[in-house]
Amino acid sequence: MFIYLSKKIAIPNNTVLKCVSWNKDQGFIACGGEDGLLKVLKLETYTDDAKLKGLAAPSNLSMNQTLEGHSGAVQVVTWNEQYQKLTTSDQNGLIIVWMLYKGSWYEEMINNRNKSVVRSMSWNADGLKICIVYEDGAVIVGSVDGNRIWGKELKGTQLAHVAWSPDSKILLFGMANGEVHIYDNQGNFIMKMTMSGLANAAGSLSISGIHWYPGTEGYLEPDCPCLAVCFTNGHCQVMRHESDDSPVIIETGMWHVASIQWNHCGSVLAIAGSLRNSGAEKDVNVVQFYTPFGEHLRTLKVPGKQMTAVSWEGGGLRIGLAVDSYIYFANIRPDYKWGYCCNTVVYAYTRPDRLEYSVVFWDTKNNEKFVKYVKSLMSITTCGDFCILATKADDTHPQEDTDTEAGSAMAFNELSNQNTSKDRSKRRKYALVLCNSIGTPQDSKYIDIDPLFVTMTKTHVIAASKEAFYVWQYRVAKKLTALEINQVAKTRKEGRESSLFHMTATRDQICCITASDRMLIVGRESGILQRYSLPNITLLQKYSLTSRPYQLSLNCNSSRLAIIDITGVLTFLDVETRASSGDAEGGSTTGDPSKFERKDVWDMKWANDNPDLFSMMEKTRMYVFRNLDPEEPIQTSGFICHFEDLEIKSVLLDEIMRLKDYQCNFCEVSDLWYLTVENSVSCICACTSRRLLAEAALQKLDLKMAEQAFVRCRDYQGIEFVKRLSNLQSEAMKQAEVAAYFSRFEEAERMYLDMDRRDLAIGLRIKLGDWFRVLQLLKTGSGDADDALLEQAYNAIGDYFADRQKWLNAVQYYLQGRNQERLAECYYMLEDYDGLERLANSLPENHKLLPDIGQMFVTVGMCEQAVSAFLKCNQPKAAVDACVHLNQWNKAVELAKDHSMKEIGPLLSKYASHLLEKNKTLEAVELYRKAHHFLDAAKLMFKIAEEEAKKRTRPLRVKKLYVLAALLVENFHTQIKSSQQSKIKGKKSEATSALAGLLEEDESSSDSRILDDAWRGAEAYHFFLLAQRQLYEGKVDAAMRTALHLRDYEDIIPAVEIYSLLAICSSANCAFGTCSRAFIKLESLETLTPDQRQLYEDLALEIFTKHSPRDTRQSQRDSLTDGPEGKLPTCIVTGRVISEYQFWMCSVCKHCAVEQEITQHNFCPLCHSSVG
Repeated sequence: MFIYLSKKIAIPNNTVLKCVSWNKDQGFIACGGEDGLLKVLKLETYTDDAKLKGLAAPSNLSMNQTLEGHSGAVQVVTWNEQYQKLTTSDQNGLIIVWMLYKGSWYEEMINNRNKSVVRSMSWNADGLKICIVYEDGAVIVGSVDGNRIWGKELKGTQLAHVAWSPDSKILLFGMANGEVHIYDNQGNFIMKMTMSGLANAAGSLSISGIHWYPGTEGYLEPDCPCLAVCFTNGHCQVMRHESDDSPVIIETGMWHVASIQWNHCGSVLAIAGSLRNSGAEKDVNVVQFYTPFGEHLRTLKVPGKQMTAVSWEGGGLRIGLAVDSYIYFANIRPDYKWGYCCNTVVYAYTRPDRLEYSVVFWDTKNNEKFVKYVKSLMSITTCGDFCILATKADDTHPQEDTDTEAGSAMAFNELSNQNTSKDRSKRRKYALVLCNSIGTPQDSKYIDIDPLFVTMTKTHVIAASKEAFYVWQYRVAKKLTALEINQVAKTRKEGRESSLFHMTATRDQICCITASDRMLIVGRESGILQRYSLPNITLLQKYSLTSRPYQLSLNCNSSRLAIIDITGVLTFLDVETRASSGDAEGGSTTGDPSKFERKDVWDMKWANDNPDLFSMMEKTRMYVFRNLDPEEPIQTSGFICHFEDLEIKSVLLDEIMRLKDYQCNFCEVSDLWYLTVENSVSCICACTSRRLLAEAALQKLDLKMAEQAFVRCRDYQGIEFVKRLSNLQSEAMKQAEVAAYFSRFEEAERMYLDMDRRDLAIGLRIKLGDWFRVLQLLKTGSGDADDALLEQAYNAIGDYFADRQKWLNAVQYYLQGRNQERLAECYYMLEDYDGLERLANSLPENHKLLPDIGQMFVTVGMCEQAVSAFLKCNQPKAAVDACVHLNQWNKAVELAKDHSMKEIGPLLSKYASHLLEKNKTLEAVELYRKAHHFLDAAKLMFKIAEEEAKKRTRPLRVKKLYVLAALLVENFHTQIKSSQQSKIKGKKSEATSALAGLLEEDESSSDSRILDDAWRGAEAYHFFLLAQRQLYEGKVDAAMRTALHLRDYEDIIPAVEIYSLLAICSSANCAFGTCSRAFIKLESLETLTPDQRQLYEDLALEIFTKHSPRDTRQSQRDSLTDGPEGKLPTCIVTGRVISEYQFWMCSVCKHCAVEQEITQHNFCPLCHSSVG
């Protein structure tokens, strides 16, 4: 932003002012001072010139009324904009409410408490309540009609300030001792506000101001700081809400602060007071300007002894200051977010009803506007036909760098869900989005540095933070010259598409940048300028300035650099040896750039076609310079957006931001150069007069004269038009054609309809692309061709809405136009998948649109609908691919079998191998299981169980894994048996089919061990766990009996664990013979180390010296498992051998149990299937 003093109004009799307040809506300025002074002023602008709107218009006092009523010094003035009321109070405690009546202000209400003085008054946001605080602690809240709502006495406190919250639910009271207390709107105390950074403050503190921005114009970003509390010592605290525990702290460096206030949109905080001037006897009055995040913007020095108050104008373009007996006014040129590209003005503003910025792309040529909503917009930069939107990245969406064809719609909220992340692991904080002139994203780049400064050329975007800069070569779908194509290809081949350049560690931070196709200029706060080459970033040269640069700009041939420093001084620097156009022509030479200096400059623009030509804005005057010599200035406050062909285009952004809908004003200053190009002027005038003659002749239907004039103008199209008119017989028809030629389309249409030529009227509207009117005309009549035209009109209107992404409106017209292809696209963009499914069902078989619809369903994961669409168009291979892509392997296998496809087996194996390479074995098992490849799944599960057993994992987990593997084998058996039964179809016996199934198993399986002993691993760990459980329950005999079974599973459970468990159980059962044999086995194991074997021998010696190595029972337990017909079954509940002829057998794992024991269980102890 840039600020400068513009006006001063003296108060009569040198009366010192105490306060000033600017009415934001009506523009009235109230000021109060000593001796009861109270005046209401108003500055008005009177002009009919479009260029002189805003700050450029002369400001005169349209009202200067002195209000009588106060006897003491008026200390507080506050406005109620909603109800046009002024409330004032003086040092005696007298309060007067003033109202506007017939252009003058009159007393409406008076209140005098006579006990204390009023320190502060504040109306709430809707203007219905006012809160008045007195110095003695009294608080009164009243209504706008003068009634008292409630009052309260705060004992023992001295009040100094009051402020309402934006929602009128909270009141903040500033105390004389520097504390801020929070109350609700009924006067109930809530808490004290936490003040940060005041621990080291010296002396007593007092509050100079509290201002809570109500959000009437929206916020810069969500959760933006808006509550400012400032102390007289220069310490300021800016908070997001009243209980913010991490506020923004601003140390202004001022020794006394008099007043603070937010501007109209909460983007700038003004802090007015005085500053210690080192080396001078008196202090300096200054106004410091800060962003809500504590960044210092500008400092304005104001003459005078003491500043007492500050107040913003409603539009934020001016500020009023009360200094001694004067009111100073300063004009402000804000840093709007805007740019100009391809006849389009791009600007952004905030709205109270949205958290995002409203970014408007206004085509000034066709007067069309396209609005996009962007979160956390930081800046807008333009060059050529494109613009760059710099934003803070949204963490809720995937971040990516998209290519040109895919677009970068993720920058906008409504399009962010259309992108697919390429690298979700890279989370970056900021985004650069390249858009065309209608706001369509073309390319994007996510970066890690804060893009405080952004510039762009035809091929590159350079974003800079205070410490580093980032160069990005963007991509657009645009025709380039051969030289540019070679340069782009070479740059990308060398990997220089985007690069981050960190500067040498220094406190000298970057403050501005600019670039051309050949060079990049980086400005430093110390005044150092660094020149780099482009596209290869190489430091070429350094320059030194005497002040900090604020804005840099290179001319069209990169030979001269324009520099506007922080104080508004414009200077020039020749960065390359240059020869002016005047030298080449033998004319006048250019001026010396080292001696050129202009003050109070806030904007400048080089001509695009002349390196010696530029325009600049100095306060409210636009100057045009050629060879550093100025022409007569033009009074305007517009921002320069384009300078080419001796024509300057300037846009009145102040008016656009004020009205949010304003026409761009272009100031043509080419007449300044007519004296130097007289021949061109005469040629233009001659051509213009002939064209006017031709047009006048056409109006009178004098075709001969019109043809001659068009011939002299060399207008071939005009000549052809006259010939076509001469072939028409009807005068009315000729007049209608002439009306259409002069763009009087409504008149031409009316003439066609009067001649009963509705077809010509429709043809005219079709040429204009006005399909809405075409539809109206078609509905007013009938004919054979009307149905076809109706469908064409409906589809064209649907295209109109689809181009503007209004998909819901487009659907209605596509339905009537029977445009099924575009209808499918609209359903997809609307995410109306039910409608898309209905459309697919309504299409005939083998329709060309069905594959596209199926692919749409695939992209959103709707497998069933996609398969249905592909099958309907007889593409089973695409249906299977869709199932594989969506991991629906069951469906894929089923489809492959139904359509006799052989590709599913290799594809399944390939995907399983891919999972195994990534150590996702369980996912591979699940894949095989869903695809009914049970044997392959069982092999992997056995492998997992064996690996877990080797890791000495919990035995229960290992048992579960073996059980799952065995169940998969059982599923394989069942699958083989079912396939054989379906082949035999009942012609053979069940035994024959079972035998055939076994033979098929032998043929299909190469691993008979897995098929024959599927439950062996589960049995081993089941008995291992059962023996230990019985031992801990005290059933030592049963535990030993179960442990004896483990001798058959030495290939699954380590022998040392088996015989150790057997030795423990047998010794506990006093079966020392069995225990002795267990120790003998342990001592003979080759896997033991000598130390371990010695420990076993010592333990055996200790045991068998006390007990004889023989069993106390007569039964030989080793032979209990054998019966007369071979090995007897073992009970999986108790672990003992089943000698009875009747026993229970599990239907799943085929293991047995004693009937009396299994009745106590609901599930099989081994495979956990249901007993019932």
